[in-house]
Amino acid sequence: MMKVITTIQALATEIQAAKHAQKTIGLVPTMGYLHEGHLTLAQTARVENDVVVMSIFVNPTQFGPNEDFESYPRDLPRDTALAESVGVDIVFAPSVEEMYPQDGGIRLHAGEQATILCGASRPGHFDGVLQVVSKLFHLTLPTRAYFGQKDAQQVAIIATMVRDFNFPLEMRVVPIVREEDGLAKSSRNVYLSESERQEAPAINEALQLARDSFLANGDADKALAKAKAHIHARTHGRIDYIELLTYPDLTPVTTATQQVLLAAAVYIGKTRLIDNCIFTVKEGL
Repeated sequence: MMKVITTIQALATEIQAAKHAQKTIGLVPTMGYLHEGHLTLAQTARVENDVVVMSIFVNPTQFGPNEDFESYPRDLPRDTALAESVGVDIVFAPSVEEMYPQDGGIRLHAGEQATILCGASRPGHFDGVLQVVSKLFHLTLPTRAYFGQKDAQQVAIIATMVRDFNFPLEMRVVPIVREEDGLAKSSRNVYLSESERQEAPAINEALQLARDSFLANGDADKALAKAKAHIHARTHGRIDYIELLTYPDLTPVTTATQQVLLAAAVYIGKTRLIDNCIFTVKEGL
């Protein structure tokens, strides 16, 4: 029987019992309003752990002044039913007051990784993400924590925190869930008109062209030019960014680079779609 827990104290009791029984714990952090991507994370966690904890918490510290925290969709009864259907053991759904009872002014700062890509237009956003994720790590003491690759910049920043601050857990990054034509699944896809929906798969096609080009010759500029040309030829979209960076550090590629992130954000009509691919350059460039 799945448990829905709303207090830190009650959660601590469950976590301590699991640890005492030497059970592994998988954490799936979410802001709720669950979709197929979240459920895939939970299903992966179910296979790999004895206990699966899903947090459902709309975190105010990652919303900017012009982003409406109050209007973010919430439906806890629906979310708990979906969580239970994929084998989640504990849903942790605290209030804002429970998560942030005091503010001593200490902050985590996401650094240079947060100033590019999606972070360029959202100053402070990733600081808030690190704040809540670090709290969830401390509260749930997970063996493994599960994140979706679709939010590659967020995953990279959290992975850097885990690495640099020696969090004793394994980061598990689950591949992007896609439609049959390659479009990354997103709740935003419903905003696309029929013609826009037909254009949208060009984003993933462009990333694959750029990936193949970069692996063939190691020239980042040529690879990005191919991607941009494909989007301009196949869509009426407006490119926000297409970038090729080291992963997870999100710095310019060098001859020593081994892990690469190709990330894109494109407006198809009024809908901003993001997609990415992460790949290995076996011996560096």
